[in-house]
Amino acid sequence: MSNTSVKELAKKRAVVVFSRSSCCMCYTIQRLFSDLSVNAAVHELDQEPNGRELESQLKKLGCNPVVPAVFIGGEFVGGTNEVMELHLSGSLVPWFRRVGAIWL
Repeated sequence: MSNTSVKELAKKRAVVVFSRSSCCMCYTIQRLFSDLSVNAAVHELDQEPNGRELESQLKKLGCNPVVPAVFIGGEFVGGTNEVMELHLSGSLVPWFRRVGAIWL
């Protein structure tokens, strides 16, 4: 796993979240996805053997702050603000449906 890149991990599942176990915003995003019945792949950077390398890659992709960093269908969505904007505008659930993350 140590040579796996953010982009490779982001393509392995319909929804991927890069997180830190101590981050309250990360928890909020994970809870939202769980409440929507989305089974996201979560990569806790503080628990991954190559977490610092992944964090560096996320910074290069423009993630600021680095976590949470959300990918849907392999595409970088953004962090908490972007995800909440999508959710409040009614765009998040249809996107999840398009990528097969939910079937409702």
